[in-house]
Amino acid sequence: MLKGTLYLLPVPLSEDAAEASYTPFLKEVINEIKEYIVENEKTARKFLKQAGLTIPQHDLIIHDYGKHARNKYNLTDFFEGLLAGRSVGLMSEAGCPGIADPGADIVAEAHRLGIKVRPLVGPNSMILALMASGLNGQSFAFHGYLPIDKAARGRKIKELELAAQRSLQTQLFMETPFRNNQLLEEVLKVCSPKTKLCVACNITSLDEFIITETIAQWRKRKVDLHKKPAIFLIL
Repeated sequence: MLKGTLYLLPVPLSEDAAEASYTPFLKEVINEIKEYIVENEKTARKFLKQAGLTIPQHDLIIHDYGKHARNKYNLTDFFEGLLAGRSVGLMSEAGCPGIADPGADIVAEAHRLGIKVRPLVGPNSMILALMASGLNGQSFAFHGYLPIDKAARGRKIKELELAAQRSLQTQLFMETPFRNNQLLEEVLKVCSPKTKLCVACNITSLDEFIITETIAQWRKRKVDLHKKPAIFLIL
């Protein structure tokens, strides 16, 4: 029996960015499949409706892969449909599945089982931030979340700054939105005045702002990043 295809379906980064976040092909795909593996069922159902789903939602099979349900199942529990020949969509809570996202485990298992994986075009905050930063897009590294401990975080920021200086490589990192202000404060404290910092906040949202300046310039600026998704880039 032929196996199904695992489609990786990007989700908007903000509530007001749906129309800018999906393609006609994504609309075609979601109206051909009826089974999904999702990190957040509420977000997933909302996005499917916004994206133009015509299949009644009560006909869908939704597998919850959120943090509260993740450990309740064996990964193979999510693959019965795929192994039986039905295609399935994988959706993150926001952005692209598998990028700074637990969906990477689902994708890895699909490869192990010999299931075709097909990524669809859509928004990714790291790539969009890099595009808009004016920093080096030829060589870059994404480090995800930095340490919570203040001393360890300061050391890591300095380490990333030195790596950026040595290799002329853009260093990207992020923080839980309610700790963004503390992270920005630490970056401005630790980094050299001539180091460039880009902060890309609320990407694709109506109140999006993306600013690249030197640390010296940033120290004169007052911004509030509290509870606003943001990506930090230094070079």
